[in-house]
Amino acid sequence: MNEHQTIPSLRRFPAEWERHDCVMLAWPHEETDWNYILSDARRCIADIVRAVSRDECVMLVGPASLCLPSIKEQGFDPERVKFFDLPTNDTWARDFGPLTVEVDGSIRLLDFKFNGWGLKFAADRDNLISSRLEGLGAFSAGMENRLNFVLEGGSVESDGEGTLLTTAECLLSPNRNGEWGREQISRYLGEAFGFTHQMFLHHGALLGDDTDSHIDTLARLAPHNTILYCGAGEPGNPNYDELAKMQEELTTLRSPDGMPYNLIELPLPDTIEADGEVLPATYANFLITPSSILLPVYGQYRKDLLAAQTLKIAFPDHEIVQIDCNPLIRQHGSLHCVTMQFPVGAVAGIADGKWIENSTLD
Repeated sequence: MNEHQTIPSLRRFPAEWERHDCVMLAWPHEETDWNYILSDARRCIADIVRAVSRDECVMLVGPASLCLPSIKEQGFDPERVKFFDLPTNDTWARDFGPLTVEVDGSIRLLDFKFNGWGLKFAADRDNLISSRLEGLGAFSAGMENRLNFVLEGGSVESDGEGTLLTTAECLLSPNRNGEWGREQISRYLGEAFGFTHQMFLHHGALLGDDTDSHIDTLARLAPHNTILYCGAGEPGNPNYDELAKMQEELTTLRSPDGMPYNLIELPLPDTIEADGEVLPATYANFLITPSSILLPVYGQYRKDLLAAQTLKIAFPDHEIVQIDCNPLIRQHGSLHCVTMQFPVGAVAGIADGKWIENSTLD
């Protein structure tokens, strides 16, 4: 369903493919759910850090006593990677990190409430990370208190031109914002982000997804009125029915000028299970940096390759970097979920793509 508001806005939520200051990740440690596969999880996060830091800076957060020794073992470039000593519950930076908007041409960080995806998991430490980073002087942009509203970064997609793509199942979840209805939530999002064109999908839930259908596991906005989406795969796979309905729903969406979107289908990974449970593996959970796309892959050579080739259709000038995310999917998330990008002008202490000072990792 399209909702197109014609009220002009002075706010803008940048698209992910615009320039960044840096990308934030949280380092796995013994007091997180990664403890049983800690070395695998750290290897995966390290691979992401190295891939991102080829082009831009990385901000790592976590408790120093549990994280810093293993981070130093990785030998990250201290000019690109900086560590901030903060207590954490987990590693899903996409959902607890602040969201960045432009307001009258300046950058502002929005600090929303994170309640563990609708009170499913502990989030008391992660919910404080944005404000604690501000207290440490990590940001050059001002912070805006939005703690009256529960919102995770993985639930909203922006084209940088006022369009929102999201899912009704997540944003209308009663364990997030109580009795708020669609109209009230849409009005709030329009005011906070400057969204003038809002699209809510009602289908596409993946089995094993703890987030109540975050949009970044299902469909992603791309330049030129393009949507990359998770295909339904073959009839008989456990997600086929919902993804087929989502695909049909996507064909009904219209851009602000009334035109259909250019739809590009990503393959559906072969079913991955752990302890008899289907895991929400998807190729839609990629991270866009200014020159690269970090693509989660799952050791399925033909489908991994097809996903990489498909992304080149929407992003022909980007290098596609494949990252083995089998460890991440075992905790029901993937690559985009563990990252949060900050546009240029948001982060303090960065000049010419490098941290000005970072003695922690030297």
